[in-house]
Amino acid sequence: GERRIGSVGLPLPGVAVRIVDTETGEPLPDNVVGEVQVRGANVCKGYWQQPEKTAVAFTPDGWLRTGDLGLRETDGYFTLKGRSKDLVISGGFNVYPPEVELVLAQHPAVAASAVIGCPDAEWGELVTAVIIPHPHTPVSAAAIIAHCQQHLVNYKVPRRVLFVETLPRNALGKIQKAQLRQELCDHPTT
Repeated sequence: GERRIGSVGLPLPGVAVRIVDTETGEPLPDNVVGEVQVRGANVCKGYWQQPEKTAVAFTPDGWLRTGDLGLRETDGYFTLKGRSKDLVISGGFNVYPPEVELVLAQHPAVAASAVIGCPDAEWGELVTAVIIPHPHTPVSAAAIIAHCQQHLVNYKVPRRVLFVETLPRNALGKIQKAQLRQELCDHPTT
């Protein structure tokens, strides 16, 4: 198929992909975000000698629960929106952190960022931007929020901005959002 910005393309031959409701497991129509599930000869059948983990990772009919959120377009192309464990639900709306992180990356004072959801009595979760600023580049939370307001609908705009010196990463360089939530969600805004 053709290359499309933002799309992961079409499934490989012999690989079945479906999008399902994250709560019910029912297949969803095209252009609706849900959990990406796959199966095929190239997909493992489970965890070696770990039936409990296998039962969590696979549906009873053999689909692998990837943990990715995405959608299928009407022409069969798939687009990933993020990881289900990283989804922020704020005021009843789904916020996909990669979308907000792309906007943050466009700000000249942002060297790196991660977006997480922190528990909040009013909103359910607060969209929280955790930012490493470029050295010697002054920036405020208000400036970050104003930048986001120009590019995002209101419910996706961070309500909390935290500035840090480093972001926790694993051996592959991936930001550890669970660790960020654990370390930062109980602290006041700075």
